[in-house]
Amino acid sequence: ITSQGNALADQRRAIAPYIEQGRRSYPQAKQRYLEGLPTGEHFFVTTTLHSAGAEETVFVAVSRIEGAQITGTIANDLQTVKGYRNGDPYTFAEAELVDWLIAKPDGSEEGNVVGKFLDEWSASHR
Repeated sequence: ITSQGNALADQRRAIAPYIEQGRRSYPQAKQRYLEGLPTGEHFFVTTTLHSAGAEETVFVAVSRIEGAQITGTIANDLQTVKGYRNGDPYTFAEAELVDWLIAKPDGSEEGNVVGKFLDEWSASHR
């Protein structure tokens, strides 16, 4: 999600139930990560970064979860937010989590309910 005028407000309203769904299912995904995912599977979470007048939701490749803190590296190129880059280390509170996903070696994924919804929503709002 990137900030671009009134479309951002529409997008926020549309994705709110999907963010809630992602947050509700996160504890089970977190537990699986902490117990150890199968070889080749990777755990990502999404959160929103902010800079002067801009915000953007990014993927973070999780390297550690301690208490309610998630640590990893930013895992995508940024388009609007300044001061962050793909590959930068980033730590944030679980309360700031937007969604999660487990990437599998065959290219499939679990989770990412917000991203899947946004793909459909964006296609219908072009």
